[in-house]
Amino acid sequence: MAMITIQKMSHEHISSVVELDLLCFGGLWNAQGYQRELESPNSDLLILVIGQNTGDRNEEVVFKSSNFQLQITYNHQSIIGIGCLWAILEEAHITILGIHPQYQRLGFGQLLLYTLMRSAWERGLERATLEVAASNFSALSLYHKFGFQDVGRRRGYYQQTGEDALILWRGHLHYPEFEQTLSEWHRQVVARIDGQ
Repeated sequence: MAMITIQKMSHEHISSVVELDLLCFGGLWNAQGYQRELESPNSDLLILVIGQNTGDRNEEVVFKSSNFQLQITYNHQSIIGIGCLWAILEEAHITILGIHPQYQRLGFGQLLLYTLMRSAWERGLERATLEVAASNFSALSLYHKFGFQDVGRRRGYYQQTGEDALILWRGHLHYPEFEQTLSEWHRQVVARIDGQ
């Protein structure tokens, strides 16, 4: 049985994460960049991992996070997702959220975003922000689903393409009702991955 987990990235994962970064972002961060994030107490750097198994490629997979467990039948790989946030004063700045292209649109991005937002809440942060390419409609749809709003635009933000980035913002993470919001997101994430 293969195991799928969200865990904190460690030094042993750097080379695999750099390869995934290249696939997802065209090489946004190099090994030194990830090393800096690992050493920073203000960074939460998470990976989504499918445990290695030498058996049949189509097998039962157990999805686990700190808050839930579920089982579906699925193929396995190793590191298929990365997510990072910076805790800056009262703000969670989500710097990276990427899923291996073969595993996109299956709910794993939603799972990583949920986990990052829960981490921000556990840190006592008040709001979250991020930048996303204006043409990345699937990412925008995900962020809007999590209550992010467009608040600005950075012209020519992406150097490789010259494309603009939209600035998204989500407030009130420190309000008492946000814990209920997290519970609802958790339910949605489980249902999405479970295919319901």
